[in-house]
Amino acid sequence: MGQIEQGLERALRTRPVPSSSEARLRFLLAVHRGSTRRVAAVLGVSQRTVQRWVTKKPGARRPPGPSHVRAIEEAVLARWQPRVRARRRAQAEAEGFVFHTRARFGFVALAGSSDDPRVRWITQDLPGEVARELFAARDAGAGEQQQTVILARALGHSYFREWGRRAHGLHIAFSDVEFAEFSIG
Repeated sequence: MGQIEQGLERALRTRPVPSSSEARLRFLLAVHRGSTRRVAAVLGVSQRTVQRWVTKKPGARRPPGPSHVRAIEEAVLARWQPRVRARRRAQAEAEGFVFHTRARFGFVALAGSSDDPRVRWITQDLPGEVARELFAARDAGAGEQQQTVILARALGHSYFREWGRRAHGLHIAFSDVEFAEFSIG
């Protein structure tokens, strides 16, 4: 998962996701009403394996392996705050969001010019159309590169061209994203 995808995920949540495997398993059990059979079906393991992971008996507990830890994390992320996520997504698509990043950003120019791409801190309000395009691309399985292109186009229009008031025809360069934060609402 790239920086943009992680930033979108953080923006859609209002509470942090449980960080330990124990807390994540407790969450999955709560979602599935305490049924170790349902949790096992979601994770693709046996019911007995889930029981070993969550038992309180000393010496009987077995921690999940690395591949199971990833499966547990993915299952929790898919089920974490679904109504909050839907509400915040709708809000971003309607009202827009603030995008804050540190990345290599500039417009394509001749070598040696002061317009060469360089690392910049950028905080910019972006409209709901950009949020709709980003979420649609993410839902369609777009990778980090395609999401970067969407954000480059939006940032170029708002940051360099001042919403179409100047610098028409510039080709924007946006790469090497160090971090990406989205603020909704």
